[in-house]
Amino acid sequence: MRSPSSSTGSKAGAAFGLSSEARNLHWLLTNLVEEVPGLLSVAVVSSDGLLLLSSDPARNNASAVDNSSGPKGSSADLATIVSGLGSLCIGASKLMDAGPVKQTVVAMEEGSLFVMSISDGSLLGVHATPDCDMSVVAYHMALFVGRAGHVLTPELRSELRQSMESVR
Repeated sequence: MRSPSSSTGSKAGAAFGLSSEARNLHWLLTNLVEEVPGLLSVAVVSSDGLLLLSSDPARNNASAVDNSSGPKGSSADLATIVSGLGSLCIGASKLMDAGPVKQTVVAMEEGSLFVMSISDGSLLGVHATPDCDMSVVAYHMALFVGRAGHVLTPELRSELRQSMESVR
């Protein structure tokens, strides 16, 4: 795995103008997408449902993922789905008095959806192919969450929101 400073090409310029923490999150997302076979779309969503980070190249050029087979609006729709599913699962957990939700997996005939808590209500969502290795996806998501959770501060979430809004 290369460090963020050793990236080359268009990916290195993708997070130009962002703080080192934001560039590191872009790098972590790029590595997640490049290292895990079968990922179609990845989104990091804030507790209020806003897209913070995406694998959609049209959004932030953070990766080379082709979203043509992902949700209709790619990362924007994935963010909506992840936020809604996350809220539903949190509500269910409260009703069942089961504690915090760590991970949600929805296995469908034509794909899988994974949602994992990061920190302060932020979520990592992954849309994957139906033949993906679910344990590998979950493992790499957990690595991402472990690395990203401690740096996803309110200030960084604000910076990421602003960078996503400037792309629109």
